Amino acid sequence: MRCAILAFLSGVAWLQTLAALPAPPTIFGAAVIALLLCAFKRRAATLLASALLGAAWAALSATLALAEALPRELEGRDLAIIGTVDSLPHEFEGGTRFNFRVEQVLEPGATVPARVALSWYGRITGQANALTVAPGERWQLVVRLQRPHGNANPHGFDYEGWLLEQGVRATGYVRPAGSGNQRLAAFVPGVGHAVERARAALRRHILAQLEGKPYAGVIVALVIGDQRGIDQPDWDVFNRTGISHLVSISGLHVTMLAGLAAWAMSALWRRSFFVEGAALPLLLPAQKAAAVAGALTALLYVLLAGFGVPAQRTLYMLAAGALALWCGRVVTLSQVLCLALGVVVIIDPWAVLSAGFWLSFGAVAVILYANLGRVDFATGWRRTLRTAVQTQYAITVGLVPLTLMLFSQVSIVSPLANAVAIPVVSLLVTPLALAGALLPAPLAAWVLGLAHALVALLAEGLAWLAARPYAAGSAPAPQPWGLALALAGTAWMLAPRGWPHRWAGLTAWLPMLTQLPSAPEDGSFTVTAFDVGQGMALLVETHRHRLLYDAGPQYAPGSDAAGRILLPYLRGRGIGKLDALVVSHSDTDHAGGARALLAGVPVAQVRSSLAPAHAVVRAARSHTRCAAGQAWNWDGVRFDMLGPAPESYANAGLKANGRSCVLRVSSGGRAILLAGDIEAAQEAQLVAQAPGALRADVLLAPHHGSGTSSTVGFLAAVKPTVVIFQVGYRNRYRHPKPAVLARYQALGIGSLRTDEAGAVTIGFGQSIGLSAYRLSHRRYWHGR
Repeated sequence: MRCAILAFLSGVAWLQTLAALPAPPTIFGAAVIALLLCAFKRRAATLLASALLGAAWAALSATLALAEALPRELEGRDLAIIGTVDSLPHEFEGGTRFNFRVEQVLEPGATVPARVALSWYGRITGQANALTVAPGERWQLVVRLQRPHGNANPHGFDYEGWLLEQGVRATGYVRPAGSGNQRLAAFVPGVGHAVERARAALRRHILAQLEGKPYAGVIVALVIGDQRGIDQPDWDVFNRTGISHLVSISGLHVTMLAGLAAWAMSALWRRSFFVEGAALPLLLPAQKAAAVAGALTALLYVLLAGFGVPAQRTLYMLAAGALALWCGRVVTLSQVLCLALGVVVIIDPWAVLSAGFWLSFGAVAVILYANLGRVDFATGWRRTLRTAVQTQYAITVGLVPLTLMLFSQVSIVSPLANAVAIPVVSLLVTPLALAGALLPAPLAAWVLGLAHALVALLAEGLAWLAARPYAAGSAPAPQPWGLALALAGTAWMLAPRGWPHRWAGLTAWLPMLTQLPSAPEDGSFTVTAFDVGQGMALLVETHRHRLLYDAGPQYAPGSDAAGRILLPYLRGRGIGKLDALVVSHSDTDHAGGARALLAGVPVAQVRSSLAPAHAVVRAARSHTRCAAGQAWNWDGVRFDMLGPAPESYANAGLKANGRSCVLRVSSGGRAILLAGDIEAAQEAQLVAQAPGALRADVLLAPHHGSGTSSTVGFLAAVKPTVVIFQVGYRNRYRHPKPAVLARYQALGIGSLRTDEAGAVTIGFGQSIGLSAYRLSHRRYWHGR
């Protein structure tokens, strides 16, 4: 059974790597072949059949899920819909986000997917933590929708894949008040609505008792699994110290609560609930009653947790154990684990796309493997302590390869941090948080206040640990062969006592740990234009130096391109520092991520046209104003700053766009021109002053393809063969303008748009090579 489930998993995982889904006849044929193979009753045939069934099941699930799609002609149009709020709303600065189950589209002939994700801007009333929409409410709303679309970058989050897993097939926003939005019913009965309404009530109760407290979001996460209220700086500390798995409803918490419920039921059942003459143990053994109580408690807690993968895994393992007890069957923990894995993958074939799936099941598998064949003759607290130390050692060592593959970073202080955090969070904070969530005020305020005080004290110590330079190590994401070798070495190191030279398994980690970031050869350079939405961010790499031109936009308070895209990319590549950051000008779609970038990675120098009092300038280690005439050479590659003119800084009436830093990077007769947001006046000035210096093979479209830029004279001077438009999908400015796009096409200039191609990588050497991330790493759900 275990091997068959793992083969089924491999088939599901393989299907998720495809650029296109198999046709329905192919899916049907694979299922038929799998059933025929089962008749051979040989292990190889069974494994192959299981893998084929896994692939066929994942393909069928995807085909049905993708059948719902918003027609392209309805994108951006006002649509009146009726439906229910079917998720826990999330308040952010300026609005609320929630999922909406569509029941009716009021426009005749229009079709809308059954579940959409909506943002309603301006819905916060001013009362602390007040929600203006609640789970289970029925509303009539006027919305504008678009098909699922996310930024596509190496080492980045696949938003489109995540939406598919959530069953969301369109996103959009609610039109302003006065458009016909109205609440039709306060509550529509349903199990899902009841669960989400209960979660909302618990969150509201906790936040009311902890109003203004910095770690109230952590308490909410421990009770109902909603982690969206935890600030990004706190996440950075938790990730760097390796305790982020505790800041949620983890398998450990579910098991603890289920075990407590089972113990209580067993004690009461043995005593027949103190009812004289009941003799309940004669009707049903106490062990069976306790198993049911534990499984039901786990189910209730997992429902409140939002049904995350780690909680699901624990629920299914507990349920399998309870079922085995009831049936009088003896099962091993590895069988229970594999059964839970199979159930998760059958219910949600896209779970394999999440890091939590691999880390959750991987951690339990490591614990089981590390304790295989071990016998501990110690007793009492010594045995407990030794078991805890061995388990923490096994998890720390066992998950290093997976963690580096998924995050390109591993916490070195994790064993020490977890040694303190696990007992504090699991034995003190979580029980207090659960009790406080159920108690009425003022008791709730006292209990939750104590839980918060413990979290605050723990967070202070973790912040100190995270600030140590040795707190975390990073390396480039390992190659597949390096990962396989490291996993084999890990298995060798964690083998049972008596296995020869277990320490030698560490040598299998060397290729993974010593892997260096890739770099161009001397005299060559590479440019990566990131897909940051409506904004700019490009990484220029020479043999030994790296420069980032602009840092992308700020999407919302606490969320920007640096945190979402740039820093994960740098970690994934193993790039630990930047030699320069050029911030072309002060617009937030160019400078919005600069402060987060400076906080996340060392930057030797910053060049910009920003005012001296700008926050980015103050945060920079070294700052130089951009000015025409500046030039430097790195590894045989020349960098020329062509603008702005030094005298432009004295012109108080000049817009920030007109003062953009214009950078030309060239080597071996090949060049790229990064023009920021310059407009027609600055283009004419550049053509008049140095027309020969503008020549470039690749041009970053000035001002994203705005109608105020890309004049004929400027393009004639640059003579590019390719232009790159860094634009957001269906952006409100409608960049690039159709007239500008036609102008490039009329001149025979090829174009690439990041909203269509994703991140674009250009290699400049003896020839120019271009690659688009959406093409080279396409998945069947992209653009669907």
